[in-house]
Amino acid sequence: MSGKDRLPYAVYSITRHGVAHGAKLAQALPGAHWYVAEKFLTEAGVLVPAGAPWAPRPLPFPLAGPLAQAWGRYHAHIMVVSVGAAVRLTAPLLADKKTDPAVVCVDDAARFAVCLLSGHIGRGNEYTRRTAEVLGAQAVITTASDALGTLAADILGREFGWMLDDLEQNVTQACAVMVNGQPAALAQETGEPGWWPADKPLPDNLRVFSRLEEIPLESVEMVLAVTDRLIEQTLPDLWKKSVVYRPKSLVLGIGCDKNTPPELVRRGVEKILREQGLSAKSVKTLATIDLKQDEPAVVELARSQGWPLVVYPAAELDRVEGMENPSETVRKHTGTRGVAEPACLLASGATKLLVPKQSYTEDGAGRSMTLAVARIPFPKNPWVK
Repeated sequence: MSGKDRLPYAVYSITRHGVAHGAKLAQALPGAHWYVAEKFLTEAGVLVPAGAPWAPRPLPFPLAGPLAQAWGRYHAHIMVVSVGAAVRLTAPLLADKKTDPAVVCVDDAARFAVCLLSGHIGRGNEYTRRTAEVLGAQAVITTASDALGTLAADILGREFGWMLDDLEQNVTQACAVMVNGQPAALAQETGEPGWWPADKPLPDNLRVFSRLEEIPLESVEMVLAVTDRLIEQTLPDLWKKSVVYRPKSLVLGIGCDKNTPPELVRRGVEKILREQGLSAKSVKTLATIDLKQDEPAVVELARSQGWPLVVYPAAELDRVEGMENPSETVRKHTGTRGVAEPACLLASGATKLLVPKQSYTEDGAGRSMTLAVARIPFPKNPWVK
């Protein structure tokens, strides 16, 4: 099961005290499935009101088999068992830190909730804190960045939907640089500014810039690049020592002829973004006129890329200021002087286009599409001096 399709929590109780703790967790954690050792199942059922969605489920022994079956179904496995037992049970199931679910251990007295696995990427630290809060326990978190109070480079901006451009490139090295206090730079060209608490000083080893080109590359060990630009070709030396984060910062405005082939539209979007040096991973929304809300090529593009589609009536588009290529011909056919340009301006909240309308077609197609791009205007980053 892919990560996005997983269920939230599996809670495991294998002792009498564990039943009481598991009942609290199952009731408090939305969507939790509560598994109870079969010999305590009746006892556990007494704690559950009739019809409650968190009713206990039987957990047969030995545990290795049921745990293996449940492993990939949940984001977090919360086990009221010793750390040693959890290590032995989960060790054969481990595959990759990017895909393994989180594991949280709770002792039988519920004094401690220990993050055992996938503290960052798998949100184990977050699940551990939730578990501890429910039980009144002490959260035990041992990832270095959390213990030292420094920036966690592998999950920067995740709460805003930022994604790593490449899960492999320099991520481990960046985490080590931050933990070891080596000189690092963060350049935020776009995206939400709240990635660091406003009431907490920045890590001493981190300097923040507003443009990648401002970074004194020779004086830093690692660059954290928050950008929607493609930089591998344009800034190769910087790219080689960077971790690149993709905020959802771009809105695409699109128009096309009726019955334009979906593959032509897809290739057009890819080509225009590539030529403009912009990453498709930073696209937040696709916008167009309401006349095109059922156009197969537009619908398929939004579906295949996972981009929400927003549409506007012609009259609203025609009133938008900031169009750079208004057309009376377009107005004749649609009722507005433009589609792609005003649609992306409206959906982004921007007053100026990042990329004015671009056209794309292919030999013999007899159809064409247009694309414009706007960048969402984010508040200024307070850490940039």
